[in-house]
Amino acid sequence: MTQWLTIIGIGEDGYGGLGQNARDALAHAGTVFGGKRHLDLLPEDLAARRTAWPSPFSDAYPMLLALRGQPVAVLASGDPMHYGMGATLTRYIAPDEMRIIPAPSSFSLAAAAMGWPIHETQLLSVHGRPIETLFKAFAPGARLLILSNDGDTPGKVARMLSESGFPLAKLTVLEHLGGEAQRRIEEAAATWNHSRCADLNVLAVDCGKSIPLAHAHSTLAGLPDEAFEHDGQLTKRDVRSVTLAHLAPLPGELLWDVGAGCGSIGIEWMRSHSSCRTLAIEANERRQDFILRNSRALGVPDLQVIRGEAPNALRDLPTPDAIFIGGGATDEGVMDACWESLKPGGRLVANAVTIQSEMALVGWHAAHGGELTKLAVSYAQPLGSFDTWRSALPVTVYTVRKPA
Repeated sequence: MTQWLTIIGIGEDGYGGLGQNARDALAHAGTVFGGKRHLDLLPEDLAARRTAWPSPFSDAYPMLLALRGQPVAVLASGDPMHYGMGATLTRYIAPDEMRIIPAPSSFSLAAAAMGWPIHETQLLSVHGRPIETLFKAFAPGARLLILSNDGDTPGKVARMLSESGFPLAKLTVLEHLGGEAQRRIEEAAATWNHSRCADLNVLAVDCGKSIPLAHAHSTLAGLPDEAFEHDGQLTKRDVRSVTLAHLAPLPGELLWDVGAGCGSIGIEWMRSHSSCRTLAIEANERRQDFILRNSRALGVPDLQVIRGEAPNALRDLPTPDAIFIGGGATDEGVMDACWESLKPGGRLVANAVTIQSEMALVGWHAAHGGELTKLAVSYAQPLGSFDTWRSALPVTVYTVRKPA
């Protein structure tokens, strides 16, 4: 099919900032879709029918597809393929049916305004996304460009930075970039006292130096145990690092964390890459609350808690790329249900502390192959006026890949 759909990036400079190819596409379109703000930027003599995005937005997709084959244009902010409408529409419409004409993105305009090289800056969005995802990005010396959700976002981020140990972080709000109403507001996180900003803004954050007790953590596996709120049901740091190395998360993959406890494994899985996902299966209500609070505090609020006990709670869940069983290897049907649900080529990792659970893993190793690893970790502890080594309980780690 020919390219019947043209997605046009438009900036605050409106129709006057469009190139001739974008203007020609609008002139030939029978229908133009866009937000009311964007449609109002078009000249009155444009012949195309103007259709504002419906609410709920999901109703727009059948409206667009009903016009397949007819000339249709869509207006989107800046670069439609960077957190934009173009990226969304590629899930429904084949790329060879679309023509995409980008404009400078809000990030490009913000980087130019700040004088920050884009390749040295983290580009983030909380537009329609949980603001807690930013916690993961706060680090000494980090520079962030954040697409705000609305005018309250800068104030919320200022409070988050101060609470995380970055009170001296410098915030710059860039409103209506590229337009006549462009405005710039600067203030440190600790002293931020500005009222609501314009809804259309990009927030630039220079984290600078942190105070000694800052809550900044590496995205590598092995967060300190005190980073998690828990009741003792926690895969300890050294064992967690090895476990995650065996799980080997890759971008876009889904993990089942079965018997998730406080959620440490699933949370660190998601911290490894922004597109990694976790379903944390946990029956204990108190631990479910731990998981939710820990996931928000550590920057992965999209982690999903499945409230229930395996194996029954595993029914009808999306097929996982990897499964971790931190407890329950001896519970009837859990290992079998996990193995059956795992995608071909997927990884299963299970940890055992008791003799009975270790025997279960040895049995699975005999039946399905894989690797068995025994971890024995000792920690220096006071003994009178001296120190000695005290051993933690040894942990058996079983890793197996399902045949493709």
